[in-house]
Amino acid sequence: MPIIDERHWTDANHDSACVGRPSVRYTMLLPIRLLGAGFLSLTTAVGRFALFVTRSLRAVLSARRLGRRVVSSIQEIGIRCLPVILVVGAFTGLVIGLQGYYVLARFGSKGALGTLVALTLIRELAPVLAAIMIVGQAGSALASELGIQRNSEQIAALETMAIEPLGYLVSPRLLGALVVFPILTVFFTIVGIVGGWLSGSMVLALESGVYWSAANRAIELADLRECLVKAVVFGLLTIAICAYKGYTTHRHTNVAGARAVGKSATSAVVWSSIAILAADYVITSLLA
Repeated sequence: MPIIDERHWTDANHDSACVGRPSVRYTMLLPIRLLGAGFLSLTTAVGRFALFVTRSLRAVLSARRLGRRVVSSIQEIGIRCLPVILVVGAFTGLVIGLQGYYVLARFGSKGALGTLVALTLIRELAPVLAAIMIVGQAGSALASELGIQRNSEQIAALETMAIEPLGYLVSPRLLGALVVFPILTVFFTIVGIVGGWLSGSMVLALESGVYWSAANRAIELADLRECLVKAVVFGLLTIAICAYKGYTTHRHTNVAGARAVGKSATSAVVWSSIAILAADYVITSLLA
């Protein structure tokens, strides 16, 4: 009868009992593995987005009927978003004027209300809020449109006809955004300043001449330059993100059909809003 080593029998049973359980070393390295996988996924996504934007801008040189499609994009984004911009800009100015008046009144500086409203809108709120409103109105529609075209194989049909899809669908939108975003931001600023005047002079007791004089003295060329730079950067960045999310609906969603289009549009709005705030911080840091 063979002699069984008791220690060997115990080790064998221990090993068989641990089958299917993660080892201690694997458990300790799991956070590092997840962090590395997340970093690689983020790097891959950023690289694909950068290539998408580069190819879209390069496709401008070979795009067909580019001028007509750019004008159509300007009309589509501008006309669709103008009412929202005017309404949001007016109420933003009204709120800033109302709250700013009560805050400045505590320090005996009610005459600086025009300065507060003008600089707050020009340097920060006008480009940021205008961009977010445009993304919510036109950016989501762009992502949905491109997502539907991807799912219905219209983009594949363009490739079959030897038409560059990026030059036909994306490049005109990017060029149109470079024109529309600064214009709508200027409208937002003007309406907001008028709204601040309505709150300070028409509703409250501030004289109109004091308000407009303070606003005129506060605005400098550097402030206007920063506002327009932000508008251009936000326009290019957000429309590129929305177009990318819609164009790659088949790749970046784990669902299909109408749900994939809706998910792409939602993701486009969320990431565009985050990009606006991040870019706003970077530009303010560089130009301040």
